Amino acid sequence: MSNTEVHPDEVVCQDGGLPGPRAACVDGVPVEIIEARDVPLGGPRAMTVRRTLPQRQRSMIGAWCFADHYGPDDVSATGGMDVAPHPHTGLQTVSWLFEGAIDHIDSGGNTGRVLPGELNLMTAGYGICHSEVSTAETTTLHGVQLWLALPDAVRDGLGRRFEHYAPDPVAFEGGSALVFLGTLLGQTSPVAVHSPLVGAEIRLEAGALLALDVDPGFEHGVLVDAGEVTLDGVAVPRATVGYTGIGTGILHLRNEGTEPARLVLIGGAPFGEEIIMWWNFVGRDSDEITRYREEWQAHGDRFGRVDGYVGHDPDGLTRLPAPALPGVRLHPRQNRPPHVQE
Repeated sequence: MSNTEVHPDEVVCQDGGLPGPRAACVDGVPVEIIEARDVPLGGPRAMTVRRTLPQRQRSMIGAWCFADHYGPDDVSATGGMDVAPHPHTGLQTVSWLFEGAIDHIDSGGNTGRVLPGELNLMTAGYGICHSEVSTAETTTLHGVQLWLALPDAVRDGLGRRFEHYAPDPVAFEGGSALVFLGTLLGQTSPVAVHSPLVGAEIRLEAGALLALDVDPGFEHGVLVDAGEVTLDGVAVPRATVGYTGIGTGILHLRNEGTEPARLVLIGGAPFGEEIIMWWNFVGRDSDEITRYREEWQAHGDRFGRVDGYVGHDPDGLTRLPAPALPGVRLHPRQNRPPHVQE
């Protein structure tokens, strides 16, 4: 998915301090609440997504540097998803659906249909472009789009890749999980990643409690899609992220409601590298971002070309133009240290 904001924020992710976040501590483990902001995905009937990463409060959770949550959207009202070819650098996109279907085409010659419960991971590396369009049969669209920053050592050498994986459900008392990246609940995803991390969808039955063993070297985020979920006793409202820092080996997740709950768990070792994010680019300095934008606007070889994109609007854009850069060098936005600050 593209960041289609006309005036995207520039973000430098690095260690450092910011004013304290909204946090609570009930059962001994402090939890930071990261609230979402609404972002329209363009057009007169713009589909709105709820963005929790990046923002001033916290820019990254491990290598996870971007998190959009959307739906359930009535496609007849919103028009669904129609994102014309757009570029990426230095990252991997993680597409995960709860309802609906999306067709993906990229400049690596890859095509794929994103379906509920199935991971589609695209590696940009040096540069890629792709399109995303909800299918004609889709009536409700509902899911998350996540980005992973690639370490400097590999970001320019991986090439354009696309991987698909449909994990088997892992059952536990009171619910089940789909582990799409990393290792959790004894299940390991075969999809290659380039920094230590985990990603999973977890479902909890009404009243269920899950004491989840996690890597204490990871920071974790719990994005609630549905249900009355608490994380270590702290209520995490729908569409927000409950964050716990390093040093925690067990996360206590409870569904306090009378209906099933669903959440997405993301986590990873603190990334440890300074990155700059602007629009759809992840780089290391302001000059790189400027160069990426110039090459995209010039139809440069870095990004290649998408063949076969057909949007919902026959008169719509065939390629997303990059927004204008600010008239100054991109300024840092510091990430918090990997623990909750109250």
